[in-house]
Parts: sequence; C-alpha cells; structure tokens
Amino acid sequence: MAASSSSLSFFSSTIFLISSSNKVPKPIQLAKPNSLINLPPKPLIVSSQLASPLPILSFTGEKIGETYLDLKSAAPDTARAVVHRALITDMQNKRRGTASTLTRGEVRGGGRKPYSQKKTGRARRGSNRTPLRPGGGVVFGPKPRDWSIKINKKEKRLAISTAVASAAAAENTIVVEEFDGKFEKPKTKEFIAAMRRWGLDPKQKATFLVMEVSENVEKSSRNIGTLKMLTPRTLNLFDILDAETLVLTPSTVDFLNGRYGVEFEGDGDEEEEEEEEEEEEGSEG
Repeated sequence: MAASSSSLSFFSSTIFLISSSNKVPKPIQLAKPNSLINLPPKPLIVSSQLASPLPILSFTGEKIGETYLDLKSAAPDTARAVVHRALITDMQNKRRGTASTLTRGEVRGGGRKPYSQKKTGRARRGSNRTPLRPGGGVVFGPKPRDWSIKINKKEKRLAISTAVASAAAAENTIVVEEFDGKFEKPKTKEFIAAMRRWGLDPKQKATFLVMEVSENVEKSSRNIGTLKMLTPRTLNLFDILDAETLVLTPSTVDFLNGRYGVEFEGDGDEEEEEEEEEEEEGSEG
C-alpha cells in the first residue's frame, strides 16, 4: 500500500469539512430574541467510525486482514479550534521560561560618574551601566516566568482522537502486524527495507505508534531522522500532526478504540498519565 504524499494536516482532512464548496450560501435571516430559546444545543462530540476499513499488512507487505477505528471526534465546526488549543498548550508547556537579563540596577558597577557634568564637550553621563552603553542594563528584557497553561483532560483527549481520526480519514494511516520479534539484531538497513515493503518512504515523516518498543526495534529505527517511535506513554498531538503517515499495530488500534473510543467514560488513570507526561516533558526540555 503506497503512502499518500499529502501532509497529515487536520486542515485538509474530510472530518473538518463543514459544508461542500459547491453549495450556495443561504441569505442571513435575523432571528427574533424569543426564538433563540428553542434552538437545540449543538453536539460537542460526535462518533467518528470510518466507513472504509484499515488494511492490516504483514511484515512482508501483504494484506492479511482489516480493522476499524471507532474514535470520538469533535464536531466539524469546533474540531479545528479543539486541536489548535491542545497543540498550543503542549508546545507552550514545553517552554522552560528561564531566559533572564539584567536591568541597569542589577548590572555590576556603574556607581561612579564617568566624567564631570560640564566642560568636556561630551554628552552628560551619570553611569556606565545605562542601557545606552555597551555592557549596560537591558530595557524590558525577559525575566524567568511560568509559560504553562492548563487544558481540560477531556478536551485534550478529544483533540488527540480527532487528529488520529483525521489521519485515518485522509488515508494516511496503515496498520502493520506486530514486528517486535522480527528483528534478531539491531539493523537500520533491515528496518528501512521493512518500511519500503509497507509502502513508506524513509525520506518522508512517519510516526509509529506501538504498545512496546523492543531494544532491537529502538536501535534499528533511532538513526532514521524522519521517524518517530511512540508508545501510549509518549503519545502526543504534535508528532501525530507533523507526520505524513501514521503507522499502527493491531494492539494499538484496540488501545485507541478503548482509550479514545466512543464508549470510554472512565477517568481513573488520568492522574498517572499526566505525571508520566510531565516527566517526559521535563526530560525533553
């Protein structure tokens, strides 16, 4: 199965299309104030079961079965806003906020007047640490601050499921059988050959989402600069949207349907998941 060359951007996915461009827009009609009370509420979450199944490829590249993704997805008129907000939150929470500069009151020196006020023919100067001189203080420079912002747990989960559903709808997602035991020793050449059998171009960005990464698989894929190997612990929105192809395994599909599916309502392991994400973000920073 050849991978599509289009980018895995949620702006181009069919899930986010509100209406067809061929339809003629209706004229705007002003509604009476009393009629707004009877308007039905808009759904914030809709089911996103894909009509076309995802083929499962063997390690040799042959089709051996089919599977489905049944994920929650944001409504078409709010999908972009939900994904954008979650992406900005992830990117901003990675900022350390340690940039710092010295003002003229914090720079060492400058206590003595460099020369007399008059009779020198030069401009008046009271200190060598003025912001107008090299080595002086910085005006309105950055100071350490906390850039982190918060997002609701359900909103963040909805953004990830919407992005994955968008990738699957755009036919930029493939499912391959479990390949942890296929590599007897670390070999980047063998991993690239497997990617080509799956229809992937090693020069294009690809994100692999697997349940566990064995040592041989990790060492075989870490030298490929366009490849990201993610697990449920390291799953993040940026790598999903940044990749041109999303590669899943059957166990990963079951995890996504259970964790981000329509029937999921639990909240039990959210705190543990957030702690793991914070530890990962700290190590990346």
